[in-house]
This record gives sequence, structure tokens and C-alpha cells, in this order.
Amino acid sequence: MRELRESYAKLCGIIKERLSEFKANWLDEKAVFAELIFCLLTPQSKAVSCYEAVRELFAIGIENWNMHSVENVLKGKTRFHRRKARNILQAKELFVCKNKLKIKEILQKQHINEDRLKTREWLVRNVRGLGLKEASHFLRNIGFYENIAIIDRHILKNMEKYGIISKVPKAITKKRYYELEHKLREFGMRIGIPMHEIDMLFWASETGFVFK
Repeated sequence: MRELRESYAKLCGIIKERLSEFKANWLDEKAVFAELIFCLLTPQSKAVSCYEAVRELFAIGIENWNMHSVENVLKGKTRFHRRKARNILQAKELFVCKNKLKIKEILQKQHINEDRLKTREWLVRNVRGLGLKEASHFLRNIGFYENIAIIDRHILKNMEKYGIISKVPKAITKKRYYELEHKLREFGMRIGIPMHEIDMLFWASETGFVFK
């Protein structure tokens, strides 16, 4: 616990700064959609390379996205680039109408301001390529991070390290995800660090930096 608290004391400033940046993303419709695309790309891929892919995609313009153009950008930057290209185009179909982004309007209809957990369920059901982890990641990156956790291998490894779980599970069902999230939430309350900050603290301890 001393090691964890020392790490938090060292990184809490940049963690809080990054969380403020995430909040600011919600003010920009394009930034919200960009974060969704980023989270569609990250599974089993390096975050920095995925971020570069997102920048390239938006540089060519959403109106120019098709299977060929999206695949060309993703190839070499993310694993399963063909499948992810299809997911991106499905997201475009869902959130872009006549080349105009509608993602904030749609998410507000799904009660994002009142119940982000309900919105997360809607995202998992309706956006191909988003599981609970990716939907949580997206919500965190647009500033709706309270009461949710991104349960990935970095987080699980640290949950085991600090005795929150006895061992890293081989597979995570929907029920298991909620159980792990609850355990992390309780741990945060016990040590006095908000769950969403522990999430970023664990990630930084594994990767060496606070990214997104």
C-alpha cells in the first residue's frame, strides 16, 4: 500500500490533468467521435499506434471513409485491421447523418448525463466492436468516468498484485466484469483514491506513462 500511495502522490497531478482533458472532449463533437474510433481500434493493439491511425483517418475526412481508405490507414497500425475497418464504417453509419456528426445528440438520448452505466449498456448492444471494456474506455475518454472501470490486463495484473482478486481470470463474462468493477470500487473507497484514478494509476504503473 505504501508503494501504491507513493506512486499516486507522484502521478496524481498528471492523472487529474488528463481527466480534465477528457471532460473537455465532450465539448467537441468531432473529439467525441474520434475517441469512439480510438476505442474501436485499441483491442490487442498499441494505444499510441491507434491514436496515430485516428489522426490519419480524420485528416482524410469522414466523408471519404470507405472500406479501402480505412483499411489503408489501419494496416500496420492495429491488429485485425479489416474487422476494425468494418466496425468503424458501421459506427459512421450509426452516428453520421448526411456527413454531419450526431453522436452527442444520440448519446444524450441514451441518458449519458444521468446514467452512464445505462449508456454503456446501450453502446455494447449497438456499436459493433465495443465490449464492456471498450465502452468504458470510450466513456472515460469523453469525461464520463465516474463509477466505471476499464478492466483490462494491466488493471487485472495490479488487482492481483494488491490482493483485490486472488488471481487473474482466464476469461471475463459480463457478470464477472461487473464483479471486478465492484471490487475495484470498494478498494478505492477503502484507500481513499477514486476508482477512475486507480484505473489510470494501475495503467501508468504497467506502461510507464499516463496516456488515454
